[in-house]
Amino acid sequence: MPKGVTRRRPRTRAALLKAALETFAEHGFHATTIEQICERAGYTRGAYYSNFASKEELFLALFDEHSDRTVRRLAESIDALTADEYTLTRLAELAARVEPDERDWYLVTTEFTLHAIRDPQAAWVLARHDARLRTEIARGLTLVLRRAGRELTVDADRFARLLIALREGGLAQSYVEPGELPPGSLERQFLAPLLEASTRTIPGSGSGTGTGTGIDDDAAEGEGEGEGDGDGDGEGQSKRSGSDAVI
Repeated sequence: MPKGVTRRRPRTRAALLKAALETFAEHGFHATTIEQICERAGYTRGAYYSNFASKEELFLALFDEHSDRTVRRLAESIDALTADEYTLTRLAELAARVEPDERDWYLVTTEFTLHAIRDPQAAWVLARHDARLRTEIARGLTLVLRRAGRELTVDADRFARLLIALREGGLAQSYVEPGELPPGSLERQFLAPLLEASTRTIPGSGSGTGTGTGIDDDAAEGEGEGEGDGDGDGEGQSKRSGSDAVI
C-alpha cells in the first residue's frame, strides 16, 4: 500500500506520471510494464508502489490530472475575455482548442476505455471519474453562459456528455485524417450553432459580466472528500466528484 507523504514524494509522483503517459502512448497501456515506467522515470519499483498500487490506479491519476489541467486552461482563457467577447462563437473557439500533446493522451485514454468496456469493475471506476469531469464541465458551462446572458434549455449533464462526444469523436477522425480534418475543426464549425440551439436568452439579462468562470472554485469545493494525500485508489478518488448527484 502507498506509504505516507514525504517531501520528495510530489516530485517522484510527477516523474512517474510523466513517464507513464509517454510509455503508455508509445507501447500501449496493456503492453507497458511497471519496470518500463520506472526505468523511464529513473525510479525503483519501490518508489512506484509507494505511490500507486497498480497500473489502473496510475491511469486514473493521469485521467484526473489531465481533466484538471484541461478545465483550468479553459477557465483561464475565458477569464481573460472582455465583456464584449462573451459570445457563443468566441466561447466555442476557446473550447475547440487542442493542445499539441493531446494525441498522446487520446491514445492512452482510448485504450483504457476499451479495457473498461470489457471489464465491469474498470468501467464502474472510470464512470465515476468521467462523472467528476462532467460535473465540472456542466457547472462551469452554466456559469459562463449566464455571464453571456444565456441559459441551457436541456439538462446540463447530458449536454456535457454531448460536448465530450463531439470532442472525442472529432479527435478520432482528426488523428486518422489530420490533413482533411485538423483537430478541433468540428467544434469550431458546429459548437456555436449547437449552443445557440440549446440555450435561450435569460429574461432581463444584460451582456453578462463577472470576474471568474467559477470552474476551478467549484471543483475545489469537493477536494479532500474521500481523498487524503491524493494517492488513494480509483474508487477513493472518485468520492470527491459527487458523482451520485449526476445522471
